[in-house]
Amino acid sequence: QVQLVESGGDLVESGGSLRPSCAVSGDRVDEYAMGWFRQASGKELEAFSCMSRSGTSTRYLESVKGRFTISRDEAKNMLLLQMNNLKPEDTAVYFCAADRFYYCSGTSEYWGQGTQVTVSS
Repeated sequence: QVQLVESGGDLVESGGSLRPSCAVSGDRVDEYAMGWFRQASGKELEAFSCMSRSGTSTRYLESVKGRFTISRDEAKNMLLLQMNNLKPEDTAVYFCAADRFYYCSGTSEYWGQGTQVTVSS
């Protein structure tokens, strides 16, 4: 049974940085296509940063390009997210997800419980 646990969400001022992480247990992080999703209050879930199972391909939503970087630490079996120049519109609950076959999918097989990111203006 694969489990994902996010941490690192926080309240930060506009222009600040955060580095959420997603600890993977039950299997290796490099056995899955991994993604970061977020859901703001009253809005739909959106995939904003994803990594292929090989780790050679990444995808970013236009609104986070140049500000966010997805990576994985295979030694620690974790998915990471570096978020810089945060904006109030980045405020949301952030989830990591894993799927053995599908990349950046809203129907990914495994999901974490989410971590809250709040950016004050």
